[in-house]
Amino acid sequence: MKEFDYIILGGGCAGLSLAYELDINKKLNGKTLAIVETRDEYKRDRTWSFWKVTDHNFDDCVIKSWNNFSINSKLGSHEIINKEYPYQTIDSGLFYKKVLNELKQNQNIQFFKNTDQLNLDNSFIFNSIPSKGNYQENLWQHFKGIEIETQKDIFDDEIFNLMDFDCDQRDNVHFFYTLPFSKNKALIETTWLSKMDDKTLNDYDIQLEKYIEETLKIKNYKINYREEGAIPLFYPSIKSEKNKINIGSAGGMTRLSTGYTFLNIQDHSKYISNNIEKIQNTKAYHIGKKYEFLDNIFLNVLKNNPDKMPKIFLNMFKASSKTVIKFLSNKSNIFEDLGIILKMPKWMFIKNIF
Repeated sequence: MKEFDYIILGGGCAGLSLAYELDINKKLNGKTLAIVETRDEYKRDRTWSFWKVTDHNFDDCVIKSWNNFSINSKLGSHEIINKEYPYQTIDSGLFYKKVLNELKQNQNIQFFKNTDQLNLDNSFIFNSIPSKGNYQENLWQHFKGIEIETQKDIFDDEIFNLMDFDCDQRDNVHFFYTLPFSKNKALIETTWLSKMDDKTLNDYDIQLEKYIEETLKIKNYKINYREEGAIPLFYPSIKSEKNKINIGSAGGMTRLSTGYTFLNIQDHSKYISNNIEKIQNTKAYHIGKKYEFLDNIFLNVLKNNPDKMPKIFLNMFKASSKTVIKFLSNKSNIFEDLGIILKMPKWMFIKNIF
């Protein structure tokens, strides 16, 4: 059995971000790291987007940034101008290439397909693999997206559409999300906030085709890329262990009300890297207790009043764009939180506290 100082279980965004952070900060000098990942090859399989409220290591993997965005519903549309915090999109293929090119230069790092050859007892483990369980009854953000390319210039690539609720809701929360990378290329996603046990919502291809042709009025296009996923809007129950830290979604790095995870992963990776020498005695890292509290109320409202959510989202974004973005990105202060809360239907939220 091979022994390593550190083992990362899962070589996706969280695992590779942590390995990269440790490597570039010389935290692996005299230390060994094993990364366990089952995939045979790394290629573009995800698109990670977020408001850049803090610096990160991957600006060179950003394929597009926007300062302006819109939200649509049957009640109307609202455009938001945001110059302070650009909304960035990262191509996972570029991310993987950059990180792997860096890591392969370090002889102290090795990749494995499974743990069969590894002695887990004497290593400190960073786990990014969520525990298995029956979570069908929990809320998820599940989606499918396609990147389309048109012959003619159709899109306004200076503004992206964060949420278009003017679509079939089916007693849940449903919206489309459009990121125009250029005037003739865009990623379009159909997104549901619902339980996973309702399989009638999974006709993603039909939803996308209908939206592109009937709402966007695009008849002729080619599909360059597809992606599909499901983000848990809950914290999976994972047993705490002495020599183990959970990272990524498994470590609670997903913001439950939004599904945003990427920047939280980067902040967590920096925290671990800064404390790696005393990692066994380091306090656990959390997004923030106040956000957990507010997100749980928000998700209760969503679960009990899905038909009200388009209006709630629309009203929330009518607050200061800076305030909303900071709140959704875990960077708001108590006064900014209060500004958001006052935009919410008060009695509905009060009922869902209990």
